[in-house]
Amino acid sequence: MPKTPLRAAAAIGGTADDVEAAFYEALQRGDIDALMGCWSDDDEVFCVHPGGPRLVGPVAIRAAFEQMFGHGAIHVRPARVRKVESLASAVHNVLERIEVITAEGPQHAFVLATNVYHKTAQGWRLVAHHASPGSAREPDEDDTARQTLH
Repeated sequence: MPKTPLRAAAAIGGTADDVEAAFYEALQRGDIDALMGCWSDDDEVFCVHPGGPRLVGPVAIRAAFEQMFGHGAIHVRPARVRKVESLASAVHNVLERIEVITAEGPQHAFVLATNVYHKTAQGWRLVAHHASPGSAREPDEDDTARQTLH
């Protein structure tokens, strides 16, 4: 019996890390059903692609990724993940290394993305993805402690 997207996501595993891995694997394969299986079906989920508008709800998010997959899979690898986790939510800040094919051959772009996960009745699900504008250079990471409160 074929799996529905939600059943496929439920089979991913028990952690936000598992859903994140499935999300990036679905991007690599250009698999819209697997990708949407990572998302919560809540109408308030949102996604912001680099330089794009805020997309609200699964229908808008699916349409945007379907359009992106129309140009092929997205060759992206997550790196340098920073996490803040609790019992029912997790926030991951990820450096995305994206391979872009150009006339000069493969080039790399770098995007900082924040992925937010909630633990739902169906298991962990993505509820927000927000990506910064890309750059050709890998961003530096500032790990120094801050002395000023905002």
